Amino acid sequence: MIVALDGTILLVAQPGLRRDLDASVAQVQWTSTSYLIAVATLLVVAGRLGDRYGHARLLFVGVLGFGAASTGIALAPTVGWVIALRAAQGVFGALLQPATLALLRLAYPPDRLGTPIAIRTSAIAVAAGIGPVLGGILVQHLGWRAVFWVNAPVVLVIAVLTLAVRTPVPERTGSGRLDLTGTALLTVALAVVVHALTEVPGRGWTAGSTLLELIGGLVLLTALVLHERRAGHPIVPRAVARSVPVTAAMALLLVISAGLFGALFRATFYLQDSLHLAPLATGLRVLPLTALMVLGAPVAGAALRRYGPRHAAIAGTALVVVGIAQLSRLGPTSPWPSMTVAFAALGAGFATVMVTATGTVVGDAPPGCAGVVGGLKQTAMNIGPSLGIAVAAGATGAAGATGSTGGSASTMSLSLLPLAVLALLGLIPARLLPRHPARHVPPRQPAPPERAVAEVGERP
Repeated sequence: MIVALDGTILLVAQPGLRRDLDASVAQVQWTSTSYLIAVATLLVVAGRLGDRYGHARLLFVGVLGFGAASTGIALAPTVGWVIALRAAQGVFGALLQPATLALLRLAYPPDRLGTPIAIRTSAIAVAAGIGPVLGGILVQHLGWRAVFWVNAPVVLVIAVLTLAVRTPVPERTGSGRLDLTGTALLTVALAVVVHALTEVPGRGWTAGSTLLELIGGLVLLTALVLHERRAGHPIVPRAVARSVPVTAAMALLLVISAGLFGALFRATFYLQDSLHLAPLATGLRVLPLTALMVLGAPVAGAALRRYGPRHAAIAGTALVVVGIAQLSRLGPTSPWPSMTVAFAALGAGFATVMVTATGTVVGDAPPGCAGVVGGLKQTAMNIGPSLGIAVAAGATGAAGATGSTGGSASTMSLSLLPLAVLALLGLIPARLLPRHPARHVPPRQPAPPERAVAEVGERP
């Protein structure tokens, strides 16, 4: 919740931060970019460290570091300090996020994971929804620094709970050595790809620097795959890399989050620039999405238990595609119920996919690998939105270049079409998920030794 809240509340604080610190637009953008690159590149490594040293320990260090960096930002004298401390905040955010999923996996058997993951999804939706509202209140009355001060008491509570609550010890399998070469390749590759995607809205897909970074990232990822096949202790354990349900669930999260956040990016500009709605009115129009995420997560958990991951994921993907398609039909004269239905479908569909895919990723984690699969899941959820926004920005630019800027509805439709196709691709990994819900198999009791059985049989 604190990570989701911090991400949305910052958007409201950035204008005041820019004025107070006399920062440029590019510097303000880097307050978000530096965090995103740091957190996206280190999530898998953090999950691996949690599997090795304990997830409660990583959660404790991560949440205290997150709060310390947040306090430092509140005291920052220049925008350079803000950018650096936001990067540090991303490092600690990477430590704590996989730990939460791994601890759920250790505390619940696979057939009971649906409910806690649904609660987790609803909590994230609530935090993301109230972030802009809480940020507006704090900035208006106390200034932009208050949005970072608010984290301090929260992280202390979480840290105390982490120490007080006894958590299961993860099962240790194989060697805990960390492959430094694989770690370096993964970190640099993700940093290059994420930076390229975040710069697409400003530079475009065909810019030389964008293409160079994307090609460089692809080369590094290829080198990583080749290295991992030969490594004795790969950064992603082979049991995880070869798991079809885990791989499919991560691919599903990547494309669905790309479709959702790309659509939200485009819809926000459409509502404010084309329909000239105020930020508060825009937030109210999008409110059905948050409401259906909160209310839909428990329903998705029940559907997961009843119908299995495959059917639940297909239904959630279909709802996201329908929601994007409905948004693409909106025009200046469209009635507000049409927009409400579109955002509600997006919220319900995304909640279903989140609960289903997260439950599959964490529930199917091989023994001793809950942290690394949690890190992979969070990585997909960080790269997906960047990809979706990049696709939406590129498509919007193409629409404007074709001369359709005169019709806002036409531009909306053209820019959302690639996102609908991207979300539709989610049906492929959705069909690779298990058909039936997970069943908890209690551990087998060891059989009594043969000698003891013989002795019992010999007695009258």
